[in-house]
Amino acid sequence: MIASTWRRALGIAVAVLALGLVAAGCGSDNNKSSSSSGGGGGKSGTIALLLPENGTARYESHDHPDFQAKLKQLCPDCKLLYSNATQDATKQQSQADAALTQGAKVLVLDPVDAGSAAAIVTKAKAQNVPVVSYDRLIDSADIKYYISFDNARVGKLQAQSLDAKLKQTGKATGPIIQINGDPADNNAKLFKSGAAAQFKADGVKVAKQYDTPGWLLSNAQNEAQQAITAIGNNGFAAIYGANDDMAAGGIAAMKSAGIDPKTRPTTGQDASLAGVQRILAGTQYMTVYKAITKEAQEAAVLAVAALQNKTASNVNQQTESKGKKIPSVILTPVAVTKNEINDTVVKDKFFPVSQICTSAYAAACKQAGIQ
Repeated sequence: MIASTWRRALGIAVAVLALGLVAAGCGSDNNKSSSSSGGGGGKSGTIALLLPENGTARYESHDHPDFQAKLKQLCPDCKLLYSNATQDATKQQSQADAALTQGAKVLVLDPVDAGSAAAIVTKAKAQNVPVVSYDRLIDSADIKYYISFDNARVGKLQAQSLDAKLKQTGKATGPIIQINGDPADNNAKLFKSGAAAQFKADGVKVAKQYDTPGWLLSNAQNEAQQAITAIGNNGFAAIYGANDDMAAGGIAAMKSAGIDPKTRPTTGQDASLAGVQRILAGTQYMTVYKAITKEAQEAAVLAVAALQNKTASNVNQQTESKGKKIPSVILTPVAVTKNEINDTVVKDKFFPVSQICTSAYAAACKQAGIQ
């Protein structure tokens, strides 16, 4: 009887111990799962990155890979869906629909067209999917976050640099040819307004002005050629290009007209590889450097915060969109002439020196102190 009672007690103890081990094992698995989801143990999920075009080198060489790398760091178990609309607003609508169908819990959207992209935000909101407006502001009040640069300041920096150069050459009032960006891009409007205000303040006259559909270099070249034909080779002192492709179009038009672009300073933006090399060669005067790697990384922080329903820690401003204040991360652009390439593009490893200083630019790199 005693032995039977003892065996029964021992059996109960073993069972209790086994249950305890199973519970401990389950607890260990849960803890492991939580810690591996990234973002301080928050949930993981699918995030869609929807970029507008691949004609400008930055999107494939920086925005996409830099966002992806930061997302993996913050949320190792998160899945990235990536799409590029190749400058087609209708295509971007379809890509957004596909992302939602595939279970995206956050959309990071750089719109081809700021107005039509509002429909994407509306559809996402109906499915409780937050949208981060990336680089370009979407024309919607329902954006979760917005990240970009101080875009009016970009235009101001371009104009200030050009105006200073015009004064040096004794042509302080110009006139100039102004090649703006795509009118469907809200940023282009801000670049244009920032530049226009500075030109007005400095008394610089604009002989001809164009808005360039699609930010296409070929369109910019055609516009510059039209301007030169209308006002003559000696009818302008400089070209304002809203980005490096607009600058390249203007420079190509000058060369076609027999004008040495070194005699007519041209502005740009984005610090593209070709733009930086033209600055080193002296055919383009300046560009505006935007730390796109940082922008992509900060966008990933916003996306993970939205996914995990947390307040993003990197918000530094509020931006108005359709009457609503959108929590925003606004970064600072930097004007870059030949003298600033080393301390910006090279220092940040935006491009490897070996990629900038090919044989055609080796002497110019040496002269600029780039090694």
